Amino acid sequence: MTISEILEHPESCDFNVQRLGECTIDSPVRGSVFVPEGDRTLIRHDAGYVEARVRGSLAVPSFEKAGPLRKIFHPPAWCRAAIVTCGGLCPGLNDVVKGIVQTLWFDYGVRHIFGVRYGLEGLVPAYGHEPMVLTPDDVDDIHQIGGTILGSSRGGQDTKVIVDTLSHLNINLLFCIGGDGTLRAAKDIADEVTRRRLAISVVGVPKTIDNDLAFIGRSFGFETAVYETGRVITCAHVEAKGAPRGIGLVKLMGRDSGFIAAYAAIANSVVNLCLVPEVPFSLDGEHGVLTALDRRFGMGKSHAVIVVAEGAGQDLLKGDERRDASGNVLKKDIGAFLKAKIEEHYAARGEPVSVKYFDPSYMIRSVPAQGADAIHCCMLARNAVHAAMAGRTNCVVGKCADVYMLVPIALATVERQKLDVNGPLWQAVVDVTRQGEYMGYEPLVRG
Repeated sequence: MTISEILEHPESCDFNVQRLGECTIDSPVRGSVFVPEGDRTLIRHDAGYVEARVRGSLAVPSFEKAGPLRKIFHPPAWCRAAIVTCGGLCPGLNDVVKGIVQTLWFDYGVRHIFGVRYGLEGLVPAYGHEPMVLTPDDVDDIHQIGGTILGSSRGGQDTKVIVDTLSHLNINLLFCIGGDGTLRAAKDIADEVTRRRLAISVVGVPKTIDNDLAFIGRSFGFETAVYETGRVITCAHVEAKGAPRGIGLVKLMGRDSGFIAAYAAIANSVVNLCLVPEVPFSLDGEHGVLTALDRRFGMGKSHAVIVVAEGAGQDLLKGDERRDASGNVLKKDIGAFLKAKIEEHYAARGEPVSVKYFDPSYMIRSVPAQGADAIHCCMLARNAVHAAMAGRTNCVVGKCADVYMLVPIALATVERQKLDVNGPLWQAVVDVTRQGEYMGYEPLVRG
């Protein structure tokens, strides 16, 4: 099912988070307002949708609120926790690791916390990765550096072997920090744990710099990524203006969703064309990119700045499909392709052009989290711990309308979240860049 189908027919889905059993132990958390058992939050808060479903006696979809509960499932003194980071790097990974360690240690008194090295490989003995023992002192300043102190990896490992390892190490709390592939692996682990009737909580913290997971709200690292694009786009603008008919071309992250490119174009309003996976485009013809550049130069402009998401325009590139170790399709380099085609276009006409190509992907994803993003990491981490200690499993922490909630992994990974090309965000991009005029969809406005 798609996200829209789930919202239209919520009765066909289970929005409840799996539980290991009844919570009978008094929580050791002090000075906290406990979340009432059974408290939930709506997925959609628009009044029209809610009223229509209530009038029709239809189910209104909601998720369990995250937060500390008065009664918990796991006895803290007997808890052994493991934390794993998987997939590509992202701002805030270390913040989440630190938040989990501190909440386990200071709020619940858990003293056995292990950092799994190099992703899920670290739970497969054949790889030989020794786990790290983590204490608050070990993670005290890791939020100041990018990446993850645990290391990361891609690729599918044998679920049964992973659960064997968890069982041998007496791990009963597993925190998986990762994106779509990681969460699917976490679901497989949780399902195998259930099959074996083991009391292991498997809780995910959603990590996708592309902001493309369903139902979890804005993912950590995204805001920092958008912030970091500012310096690159500014440089591209300076370079473009430094030469007659200069073009600054910036490729940003976004394999299947163009959120980073779209937000960057609005936040840095010197962008003239924003190309995203959700909006097909051509090179030539009435609505082509090359024609758009011709129109802009024809309006008396001497430069242009283009932002393109890495997954945009893949239908224009030829070559065999390749996949990474996690099974994700490796996108062909649309940035280098556009640079070559722009240069060929103007060379064939004998017109000078200077194209400067920027690909800052690794520079952006490897920086530490900034401001509100770092706070979001901490809150996700804390709520992941609260959920795990209360025996919740096979779930991921999300945020909707400023409320943290628990989402079944099956729903969070149902499909990738996409830009709504008919929504206000994309309309803002079109208005700010004026690309509707340049690409021939709106009348030209001179000046």
